[in-house]
Amino acid sequence: MHLIADRLDRISPSLTIAMTAKARALKAAGRDIISLAAGEPDFDTPRNVKDAAIAAIERGETKYTDVAGTMALRKACAEKFKRDNGIDYKPEEILVATGGKQVIFDALVATINPGDEAIIPAPCWVSYPDIVALAEGKPVIVPCGPNQGFKITPEQLEAAITPKTKWFILNNPCNPSGAGYTAAELKGLAEVLMRHPDVWIFSDDIYEKLTYGIEFATLVQVEPRLKDRTVTMNGCSKAYAMTGWRIGFAGAPVQLIKAMDKLQSQSTSNTSSISQAAAIEALTGQQDSVEEMRKVYERRRDLVVGMLNKAAGVRCPTPEGAFYVFPDIRGCLGKTSASGKRIETDEDFCLALLEEQGVAAVHGAAFMFPGHFRISYATDDASLKDACTRIQAFCAGLK
Repeated sequence: MHLIADRLDRISPSLTIAMTAKARALKAAGRDIISLAAGEPDFDTPRNVKDAAIAAIERGETKYTDVAGTMALRKACAEKFKRDNGIDYKPEEILVATGGKQVIFDALVATINPGDEAIIPAPCWVSYPDIVALAEGKPVIVPCGPNQGFKITPEQLEAAITPKTKWFILNNPCNPSGAGYTAAELKGLAEVLMRHPDVWIFSDDIYEKLTYGIEFATLVQVEPRLKDRTVTMNGCSKAYAMTGWRIGFAGAPVQLIKAMDKLQSQSTSNTSSISQAAAIEALTGQQDSVEEMRKVYERRRDLVVGMLNKAAGVRCPTPEGAFYVFPDIRGCLGKTSASGKRIETDEDFCLALLEEQGVAAVHGAAFMFPGHFRISYATDDASLKDACTRIQAFCAGLK
């Protein structure tokens, strides 16, 4: 009898986490490594948020909470959705989870039956297809290339919908491409979705606060009639530099929130009570630090795009959001590196780059879009300049 369940054969370990771990191991072994693989802000959590957590500990708020989160935090989430997005959610339509990833897991595992399809524009975050597959669903990957700004078109969405479509998953701004949708672009997608009332929508807005040159919008905001079949997900990790605090939250119809709550009650139960207290302050307190971080990211984006576009064989579009670039490296493939390694795939490129130049990035195939690679520019300027200089040297050495 096999020990490991067959369902685990449907998924892979997170490749972004795997590359980060590889870089960390090399650094521990004494190598000079610059890791640009993880999607994690380099800023410290804002002081007011940390103080709120400390105060909660001193008040003794260290016990279990409701599975779906404290009423105070659910009210704060509802206020955030109203203030920032113009969406009215009641506290009972809110669920707080241990990070955005658990929100996604809860929603998909609670709803997908064997054979149900989930439409996912690619490039996409590494976990969407695996969570769908783990739930015994079928990921339907729709390639969206740089010629269309890495964004799905209404025509592509229409063509991908079948009688088996259960979900449409949209990440805006997108990890890994940084592509950000305008309200007009979302309206075009909403018009398609209005013609298909059985399709549910998962709107992953985790990078909402990090946009450059466009105004953020979300699907229910541009088409309120979609609210009764949409999960609008957000969290504290990216906007407030709170990745380790593990706070994600979502607004959705009560029926679905109850199902997600039921599933979560048999997995993690509530997320940390201390993190929840900190999240209330993050969402309702002063927001100056968010804009300060956003401006720094925008400057770093411009720095990285400019330097990568000077690397031989690399074409790097300018993203509208998040803190990633997703350069096209097809001009580097089919060549040999300075140390004699043959570079046939984007994974070959990233492994050789790590081994020869000490720069960790994640290959495009991990995001269902080969021929590219992802760099996170959520690190300091000096490291970014050094890393980009090394990438230029690596590409120059390809023959």
